[in-house]
Amino acid sequence: MTQVLFLLTPGLHLLDLAGPAQVFGTAGDFGHRYELRYVAGRTDVRTHQDVTLTAETEPPGISPDDLVIVPGWRAPLASGEFPDHLLDLLRAHHASGGTVVSAGADALGRAGLLDGRRCTTHHHLQAELARRYPSAILVPDVLFVADDRVLSSAGIASGIDLSLHLMAVRHGPAAAARIARAMVVYARRNGEEPQASAMLRHRAHLSDVVHRVQDEIDARFAETLPLAELASRAGVSGRTLTRLFDTAVGCSPLRYQQALRLERAEHLIGHGSTVEAAARAVGFGDARMLRRLRNRP
Repeated sequence: MTQVLFLLTPGLHLLDLAGPAQVFGTAGDFGHRYELRYVAGRTDVRTHQDVTLTAETEPPGISPDDLVIVPGWRAPLASGEFPDHLLDLLRAHHASGGTVVSAGADALGRAGLLDGRRCTTHHHLQAELARRYPSAILVPDVLFVADDRVLSSAGIASGIDLSLHLMAVRHGPAAAARIARAMVVYARRNGEEPQASAMLRHRAHLSDVVHRVQDEIDARFAETLPLAELASRAGVSGRTLTRLFDTAVGCSPLRYQQALRLERAEHLIGHGSTVEAAARAVGFGDARMLRRLRNRP
């Protein structure tokens, strides 16, 4: 049985731990058995969400086939809260041929495993990671990166994507898809996909009218959505909606819809779909418009 060893730190994010743990636990339902172990510098570990976890203080013996994962944490760690013997474990496990994983990559940097390697972290922490580890090759705004058995993710929900990637590597894409479906995960995302989708990038405004129209477009982006229909549903004129949308979002409703279509099409293409099939799936009559959007600077 493969062991998954989680190294816990004070202030860790519950989802950084629970998401991957759920993936490996669910894998057991399909015959891929994993033993989950939790190790920390002390027996009680308080998370950032104020839940206290219980951990072992001495790591078990592990083999190169096992996995060592460090969930991400919120606040800067005080001296000694990531003990040297756990950093030594990260280094030794990788040196023996094992795979090490960290949400946010800081633990990997502390262990000296980022020099000359590609890595990523949460978009709010990218500048800080680059400052701390100048020899690392930071890949910004992606979900996860794998480089020579050193894997890092953007943290939080992206830990699920990275764990599903490990399932695909170890047991095949079909197994990963079955686990994702059992977890009610919408889709298994590739590591290169952006951390912030179009639906999130254009939502940092305060216009109720525009949010309502975005809700409508988000739900029906593959359909033909005339401006007059969207404006009518929002209770404004087409001209007013266009003005409000441009002020709040920085583009027209049509451009926003195209951004959603393009993002979904890129996802489908990344999972093996042809350009023509992806174009039809997202609502384009043929692939010409999709190709034009993909080539737009």
